[in-house]
Amino acid sequence: MEKITSRENAKIKYACRLASSGAFRRSEGKFLAEGRKLCPELCRGAALETLFCTEAALEKCPELAGLPGEHYLVEDHVADKLADVGTHQGVFGIFHTPVHTLDEAKTGGRYLALERVQDPGNVGTLLRSAAAFGFDGVLLSDGCASVFAPKTLRASMGAAVRVPVVEVGAMPAAIAALRAKNITCLAAALYQSQPLSAARPGYPGGVCVVIGSEGQGLTEETIAACSGTVRIPMTDRVESLNAGIAGSILLWHFREESL
Repeated sequence: MEKITSRENAKIKYACRLASSGAFRRSEGKFLAEGRKLCPELCRGAALETLFCTEAALEKCPELAGLPGEHYLVEDHVADKLADVGTHQGVFGIFHTPVHTLDEAKTGGRYLALERVQDPGNVGTLLRSAAAFGFDGVLLSDGCASVFAPKTLRASMGAAVRVPVVEVGAMPAAIAALRAKNITCLAAALYQSQPLSAARPGYPGGVCVVIGSEGQGLTEETIAACSGTVRIPMTDRVESLNAGIAGSILLWHFREESL
């Protein structure tokens, strides 16, 4: 296995650029992930092109040698450059980004739509919840945190490639496309909404849960495009819930019936 000793190696600089730039990830159709557990997990839904490992990581997890793609040993100071956080596990992978379109949405399916949810932790948490509760896809509007940024990937724990993710641009048009397939689209909003208990879990045509940004919620245009609105009943001790928590509650309510 070839060993990389320089932080200025072209492959290392390329990987770092994938980690730091969403525009570069989109143009290349690739992303960088890190972690002894995360990289093998991502191999279940994305093609691994290149794996970088320290000797210590490979000794601790010899099964990494069985993963596909090109493999390189990297010295610790090179791994430090690849790492998104100070304490890392010495395992990094360049993956091809799975590509999905809104045309894949089907009548009878369950979907999550996020409008301008900017926190990577919330987006990753919601992807993980969507996978856990049997949802068929996640739609992201412009302004959402990048699904394949390092922080989002860590929060999603591999769910980013186990649930189809579609970047849809403007959310109202995407909602209209879902409704044309008889999918009921329910906006999470506080005002002029029915409590979650009044929204039945099962919809024959399918359901899409629509969640807005942490600070401003959904736009009026997106709410108007939806079939209806729902809210999570709660006490007056708090004004609102974190987007990741609120969304996970909604996803559990509309979970796959066999769960």
